[in-house]
Amino acid sequence: MAEQEVHISSLIIHVKPEYLEIVKSKIAAIPDAEIYGDSEKGKIITVLETTNQKFVTDIIDKINNFEHVLSTSLVFHQIETIDPSCEDDL
Repeated sequence: MAEQEVHISSLIIHVKPEYLEIVKSKIAAIPDAEIYGDSEKGKIITVLETTNQKFVTDIIDKINNFEHVLSTSLVFHQIETIDPSCEDDL
């Protein structure tokens, strides 16, 4: 069996502070994204767990296109390989 990849990425998303909760609700609706923290100054820390790099860039583009988002920065990206025949990786 072929190994599968898991891409783990973290983002800092800067939004207009008065729209923080609206943008957070949109991010929370993305299946591969999880919010880990935020500040009242309009920063949101988000972690992505996807099966390939294209999904990472697609999600970043999607978030950047949300109304009230000023910028999205990728601050970490790691690729893990999973061997489906190894139960310890599941």
